[in-house]
Amino acid sequence: MVPQQKTFMANASNIVQDWHIVDATDMPLGRLASQVANILKGKHKPTYTPHVDCGDFVVVINTDKVVLTGKKLDQKIKFSHSQYMGGAKYKLYRKYMAESSDDAVYEAVQGMLPKTRLGRKQLKKLRCYKNDQHNHQAQQPKVLELIKKNHH
Repeated sequence: MVPQQKTFMANASNIVQDWHIVDATDMPLGRLASQVANILKGKHKPTYTPHVDCGDFVVVINTDKVVLTGKKLDQKIKFSHSQYMGGAKYKLYRKYMAESSDDAVYEAVQGMLPKTRLGRKQLKKLRCYKNDQHNHQAQQPKVLELIKKNHH
């Protein structure tokens, strides 16, 4: 008789969450965001379970050195609205990246996470810093190398 195989389902008692540092130097914004989103979701682990927050904490450093490919710096526009009449605000990404590159990375990752309670919980595990100074040494984060370029 063949033993019955059981599908593993993670729950709060058997989740181990690590800390990772990602250096964003010379990394395209979208590629960085999609890979960080997968780590926050936990898709890099064999114990991944879609309805459970089994992802890791991620500290992104050097967001000032993130690159946008093509003409995106001069053509991509950051839109926000104050919710008042005529409250639309537009800002070119060249200016937005110069002023707050950490927010740009944060929003890019946010756009790649689910728009649910679970997605909001996963987003709380992301920290972005403009340079290599951060205050998470106590968590002993592991340095994580991400894929930087296309494989043509």
